[in-house]
Amino acid sequence: MIVRMLKWYDKAVFYHIYPLGLCGAEKLNDGFTMTHRMKELEEWIPHMEQLGCNALYIGPLFESVGHGYETTDYRLVDRRLGDNADFIQFVKECHEHGIKVVVDGVFNHTGREFFAFKDLREKRESSEYRDWYCNVNFNSNTEYNDGFSYEGWRGYQLLARLNQTNPEVKQYIFDVIRYWVDEFDIDGIRLDCADVLNLDFMKEMRSFCNTVKEDFWLMGEVIHGDYSRWVNEETLHSVTDYELHKGLYSGHNDHNYFEIAHTVKRLFDSNGGIVKNANLYSFVDNHDVDRIYNKLTDKAHLIPVYIMLYTLPGIPSIYYGSEFGIEGKKENNSDDGVRPKLVLSDTIEKPSKLTEELIKLLVALASIRKDKQTLQQGEYKELFLTNRQYSFARIYKEDATVILVNNDDKEATINIPIPVSCEAVCNLITEEKHPVNKRRLEITIPPNNGLVLQSVK
Repeated sequence: MIVRMLKWYDKAVFYHIYPLGLCGAEKLNDGFTMTHRMKELEEWIPHMEQLGCNALYIGPLFESVGHGYETTDYRLVDRRLGDNADFIQFVKECHEHGIKVVVDGVFNHTGREFFAFKDLREKRESSEYRDWYCNVNFNSNTEYNDGFSYEGWRGYQLLARLNQTNPEVKQYIFDVIRYWVDEFDIDGIRLDCADVLNLDFMKEMRSFCNTVKEDFWLMGEVIHGDYSRWVNEETLHSVTDYELHKGLYSGHNDHNYFEIAHTVKRLFDSNGGIVKNANLYSFVDNHDVDRIYNKLTDKAHLIPVYIMLYTLPGIPSIYYGSEFGIEGKKENNSDDGVRPKLVLSDTIEKPSKLTEELIKLLVALASIRKDKQTLQQGEYKELFLTNRQYSFARIYKEDATVILVNNDDKEATINIPIPVSCEAVCNLITEEKHPVNKRRLEITIPPNNGLVLQSVK
């Protein structure tokens, strides 16, 4: 096992905010009206801290036309949220509460109102920005009747794809990143559409970002593929773990822990796992997918799902509102259902029994995750596996954190090996101790629940 120096992001528990949705901003930016909604976001900072979150991924943030990913100005906060001074103050308050701030970097494409694309539309062949975009063809046309064609993200021409091999484009983006660090003091970037970004461009970005701020973090949005293509010493520190996201809900819906265990083994097994010496960004829902509450057939499975989110290899993240068990689905080709306006005081005042239990669990899990190096960089080892019960350990040096989960409606008593020498294990949530006999433990897991145990010498 390789022991490495841990950075802040290895110890992080993230909160994720889609600000235009949370604040109930207008769907379209009129380009004139400024509304200072950052104060509404500031109200969530103590809540994040109480949940045990010490990092925030927030975005998209910068001036755009609609949903935030058709950027028109990378140096201005979207006027529907406020101005740059508002965001400077927001980041300052986050830092005062011990919360790092990571923003969306939408560098694969721009909106059509971005200055370079507007110049291209106006001046056509004579535009100095004609090489800033991919596959510009003046002998073709688009749905907008531009009199030329260009490559859009996945054919979506509202989002004009930037030419990331162009030195001027790269320098522009690097200057934007430096500006964000100097102006706002951000701590990292989540790269939108990283799975289609040029790999050499991302490697240059990694080298550049190493110079702008110590321990600056780069995380990429990647859906499918071999995550090690992106997560390595030369490219990104982390990517979104969509494989685990899918396994966590479908493995419970199908009462099939083999699916989750297979995913984890493929990614993280010490013998042959594809991700080496890194933590992926783990989540159960986000601004692009249905809420976990809607995805789970049995809502009682929220408890074992979140136990696994915080204890399997990865950096756990909570999407705003899901700690309250709120619902949300994508419907009629719209993401609005998963990006709702929320008023924190209203949400807190209407707790259900499930919500109270879930929040109490999340607070405990965050404390455990931030305290245990076993969970931050410990080796993964499978201990026990059936369709309905699953146990694994996270091992660091001579210590082990042992996790057991049960997706059945009945309690289950199982006998598992303990991978380190110890006299007992301690339940890290209840503090109850259980004796270990000849490195084996017999223990009962409550229905639709789990246990987090620590080896005790």
